[in-house]
Amino acid sequence: MSAPTTGPPPTSSRKWLILGTLMFGTFMSTLDSSIVNIALPTIRRELGAGDSVEWIVICYLLTTTSTLLIMGKISDWVGRRQIYISGFCVFVLGSLLCGLAWNLWSLVGFRVVQGLGAAMIYAVGPAIIGDTFAPHERGQAMGIMGSVVAAGSSAGPVIGGFLLAKFGWSSIFFVNVPIGLLAIWRAWAILPESPKMPGQRFDLVGAGLFLVGVTTLLTGLDFGSDPHYGWNHPFVVASLSTGLVLLLLFLFWENRVQEPMLQLSLFRIRPYTAAILAAFCGFLASGGNLFVIPFFLQQVLDLTPDRAGLVLLAGPVTLSLVAPLGGYLSSRISTRWLSSTGLLIAACGYFALSFLDSHWIWTDVVWRTALVSLGFGLFQSPNSSSALNSAPVAQRGIASSMIAFMRNLGFVVGIALAAAVWYSSRNRFALAEGLESESITAQLRGMHYTYLTMTGLVLVGALISFSRGNTVLPASPPLVSDASGVKADN
Repeated sequence: MSAPTTGPPPTSSRKWLILGTLMFGTFMSTLDSSIVNIALPTIRRELGAGDSVEWIVICYLLTTTSTLLIMGKISDWVGRRQIYISGFCVFVLGSLLCGLAWNLWSLVGFRVVQGLGAAMIYAVGPAIIGDTFAPHERGQAMGIMGSVVAAGSSAGPVIGGFLLAKFGWSSIFFVNVPIGLLAIWRAWAILPESPKMPGQRFDLVGAGLFLVGVTTLLTGLDFGSDPHYGWNHPFVVASLSTGLVLLLLFLFWENRVQEPMLQLSLFRIRPYTAAILAAFCGFLASGGNLFVIPFFLQQVLDLTPDRAGLVLLAGPVTLSLVAPLGGYLSSRISTRWLSSTGLLIAACGYFALSFLDSHWIWTDVVWRTALVSLGFGLFQSPNSSSALNSAPVAQRGIASSMIAFMRNLGFVVGIALAAAVWYSSRNRFALAEGLESESITAQLRGMHYTYLTMTGLVLVGALISFSRGNTVLPASPPLVSDASGVKADN
């Protein structure tokens, strides 16, 4: 196997320009994810889409999640800079085509193009940070990026609402074109060459098994949580079974092929495996919360959509403030303590939400969701930094994309799990008490058990996080010319 090759390392001042370029791209891609949701009712009405409008979101999520690892592997092969810039080109093209869409299914198809570009951006962003910053600086850089993600999520509904009111739904896609072209120019001028592994074969069979396996599994999870289908529907059972079989075949193949897409030896590194499993538990709970809390605010507390949106801003705003602090502390406090404490705080927030009641006012929700985000802000940046620090340089692209993959997978599985717990416990309680399943009392009981489940998941994540031990930083020197070489106890 060839050794990784790279261009000249960036200077001390240039690495912050590189981070700024990544921040710009991350904000844009995160903004796009949140801006589309607010436009769905308008798109549904103007394109006559009906309930199929959900495919505008589903196809983007499926495409992004199922191709993340593939993009990460390709970036190890050909270089992060090439994949990142190419991803933005594809994303901008997809955005332009989405704005020109003439019906629902043309829009869905163009969202697939957009999703491919987004996967290329998401997969390699953290890896570029790992290439650019010394190990003891990565937590701070990841914290700043976490703040940008939260800012993009917060700004999406606000900017989307303005664009919808003034220029129509196409404008939420067209706005990406000039901004994206500017991002491409900045990336081309600023981003340095990154490590490459020339001469490797691409594991086409492994990539195909993973792509189809993840897509069918996520499709089954999405339709299973839909009340119109349910978990016993033949299509759902077939999708889940096929997805699981293909992913098992993927692992079997990767363990035997000479040059696999995913080096399974990566998971023998305990700090890395603990980091991604803890992240998966955290994002499971996040997905469930994002699914349940809007229903509580609008159906139980009877808030209007715009007021509910303002209440939900408490989480992203808190995260944007706390994430840089988590990154700053990661170079001073052991990750096993900092990240585990963050998850314990988040678990307290979810447990507090389990007492939800129809007599609550908006402030009762705000401080609880802020507590969840406070804990998650302390957890996420140090945890991601720990994962990157544990991974070999030659596998940093695939390691980075695995973090993004666990985030997306956690959201999808978390939504499906929350729906299953909520509906089953609600229906069981309603049947026992002789109530309608849609009654407020039954709904609250189902939500109560859902939040207790999320509390348990986050506590499991905290135990996994604490079990990581101390991260052993890679022996290879950081890819920055002025790096001090200080090895933080992450």
